[in-house]
Amino acid sequence: MTDSTQEPQAGNSAASRGSLYLGLICFVATLGGLLFGYDTAVIAGAIGFLQKRFALTPIEEGWAAASALAGCVLGAALAGTISDHLGRRKMLLISAVLFFVSAVGTAIPPTLSWFVVFRLLGGIGVGAAAMCSPMYIAEISPARIRGRMVSLNQFAIVFGMLAVYFVNYFIAGLGDEAWNVQSGWRWMFGSEALPALALLVLLLLVPESPRWLVERGRRGEAADVLARINGPAEAEREIADIERAIAQESGSLRQLFLPGLRLALAIGVVLAVLQQITGINVFLYFAPEIFKAIAGAESEAALLQTVVVGAVNMLFTVVAIWTVDRWGRKPLMLVGFAGMGASLLLLGLAAYSQRTDTWVLVCMLGYIASFALSVGPVTWVILSEIFPTRIRGRAMAIATVCLWAANLVISQTFPMMDKNPWLIARFHHAFPFWLYGAFCIAAIVFVIAFVPETKGRTLEEIEKSWSESSPLSR
Repeated sequence: MTDSTQEPQAGNSAASRGSLYLGLICFVATLGGLLFGYDTAVIAGAIGFLQKRFALTPIEEGWAAASALAGCVLGAALAGTISDHLGRRKMLLISAVLFFVSAVGTAIPPTLSWFVVFRLLGGIGVGAAAMCSPMYIAEISPARIRGRMVSLNQFAIVFGMLAVYFVNYFIAGLGDEAWNVQSGWRWMFGSEALPALALLVLLLLVPESPRWLVERGRRGEAADVLARINGPAEAEREIADIERAIAQESGSLRQLFLPGLRLALAIGVVLAVLQQITGINVFLYFAPEIFKAIAGAESEAALLQTVVVGAVNMLFTVVAIWTVDRWGRKPLMLVGFAGMGASLLLLGLAAYSQRTDTWVLVCMLGYIASFALSVGPVTWVILSEIFPTRIRGRAMAIATVCLWAANLVISQTFPMMDKNPWLIARFHHAFPFWLYGAFCIAAIVFVIAFVPETKGRTLEEIEKSWSESSPLSR
């Protein structure tokens, strides 16, 4: 009797230790996401002061914000090959170093050109981390909770954004407008050095992705990692599945252009682009300037309203974490794009009718909530799931490069559209929002027609499904 009661207790204890171990590993990996959010959103509080400090034209203002995104494109392009050869963990270590160098460099640039150089370096780190963090988490997490665990990375991204919104608001309050134009924005960028150091140190304590280890012939190390998470028996079963899947892979990117996987690549690329051209980073990077332009807010009030935007972003990301493995990927995407499109339509109407009351904030919060509930986290979940193990890094790199390229175009063109005299005279700042809303409608059609449901499937089952039949019926 004693033995029979002790065995379940021992099993529960082992499961608890495994869950704790997985949680700690994923926490460290999500710091890459936190720095992704911190690095990309710090510009929101600083861009107005930066514009005055260097007397930027609308094109230069767009480049100051979008230069990091050019680095993101390069980072994502390089990270796929590097992570497939050196490992996911080492790629994240390189990202942490780039984050730190960028934080210091953007705090002390003598000219705009030097500022752009260090923003580009930080962007390379962001592009790499944006791809490697969700991929690493997906490859180490059990299928039953993989969506939730990968969504934690999106939570870390929006937490990083919210944190830097608070940091920007706090720093801006330390002095007057002249001090912020001269020095305040420097402290905003420099504050990133602390979380970058934390990521660098903590990454030294976590293991490599078990799927990457198996692919590299390091079966024993992979078994040790998976055994600590799910127990020895389940670890052996997982490794056997991984080995069978890898045996059928060529390891060449040509594999992605086979009939089944060609569709997977197309879905990944289009989803990545749609996540960006529906306008999300316009609100995350330019929220204070939007509040100033449409609602006539002062700098301090605009920064405070941006904090509210960040808080809503984080709150609804939490909702996504608890629903992505229950409701599925596809339903959440449809709800999200529909809510984003409706919010953009109303925001455009508020701008067109020159309403300067709370409508602007309400519409923006509705848009952010819809994105955070679905499109933000679920896009990264799907991208981390649909590609074969041996080329997952390079395949995700293709989709992520397209994502950052779309982000670059949107961030560069928004100030040009929003400050164009002809468009202002005819649309009163509404034109960009209606354009992004039209893309939301296109996204709904695409998700209904092409995106498969991957909830509850192992990565190996998803990989096998592309060659067995069309995913359109699932």
